[in-house]
Amino acid sequence: MVLAFSVSTVEAVNDEPLEENWAPGEWGPDDLIGAVNRITPELVLAAVGLVKQGKVATLGKTYQADMPTFPGRSWKLTIPRGGPQSWGPQQLVGNEELVTAELGQVGTQFDGPGHIGIRTSQGDYFYNGRFLEEVGTPTGLGPLGVEHIAEIGFVCRGVLLDAAKYRGMEILPIPASPPNQGDPGIITDEDVRNMIEAQGIAPIKEGDCVFLYTGHGNLWHPREWDTFSAEEKAKRTAEFNSGQPGFGISACHYLAGRKIILMGADNWSTEATAAGTFAGENEQPFECHLTMMPKHGIWNIENLDLTQLVEDGVSEFLFVWSPLKMKGATGSPGNPVALY
Repeated sequence: MVLAFSVSTVEAVNDEPLEENWAPGEWGPDDLIGAVNRITPELVLAAVGLVKQGKVATLGKTYQADMPTFPGRSWKLTIPRGGPQSWGPQQLVGNEELVTAELGQVGTQFDGPGHIGIRTSQGDYFYNGRFLEEVGTPTGLGPLGVEHIAEIGFVCRGVLLDAAKYRGMEILPIPASPPNQGDPGIITDEDVRNMIEAQGIAPIKEGDCVFLYTGHGNLWHPREWDTFSAEEKAKRTAEFNSGQPGFGISACHYLAGRKIILMGADNWSTEATAAGTFAGENEQPFECHLTMMPKHGIWNIENLDLTQLVEDGVSEFLFVWSPLKMKGATGSPGNPVALY
């Protein structure tokens, strides 16, 4: 990663996207959706062929006020009352809800083109060479908005990598800071290849959606969460947010090289972050985010509930989901579906 300094602000910047000509990307200067372009009718039909048992698993977690959230974020639902108590001769009544939240970046969440960028000497660089200073406003992100990806959505071969089984653990540990050589909480490119072989499925290929099960997400398990006391929830939230196992840098480079279109996991960042810090294998926080999204247009979905797939021993499946069409948003909530 090349660092330079802006003379006017004496602020550290990273000009790697400019020096390496990350833009225009593979699909030209006008592209808004990145690797979603890889979805073809042939890919969709092949993915549909993975449905053998007629089973369905929903992969989204429950949105509720006391769920674990990234520090500074929140989600709150209220049921406002007022107005007429009933309508018409048959006395119709109803309810509505008011949600106050960072809607696209809490719970099961999708990271769109406007979520992660890189500060360069020319401005804050996002996917396909768009600078926040040129396209962003307080009311939306223009060409970086998630609605452009939502026009296509995701229909793909889903690949589940069961890292907990691979390591022989129920929950992978949070990596140490700095991580140790061979840290079991960090999944490398070699680990990915080994899991594919052990699970007896075809190698990861272009157009796949790849998901990592670490067990860490079970600290916030949707079937059990409301059985815990407030004290237990607070304890689990602190542990859940303190760091996480996940993909390491080599694994992210490998997946990018295989030309996947989406990555995800059962935790809040997909990639490994060391205890007490948002950094992973080096001092840069969320380096996989930087590699996958602004550079390759490969998107990310976090806090998935992968437990039913693990319980059923499913390694590949039809994955179907689309972000909400929220104009100008950084991301989207959602409840993806796996069919197998």
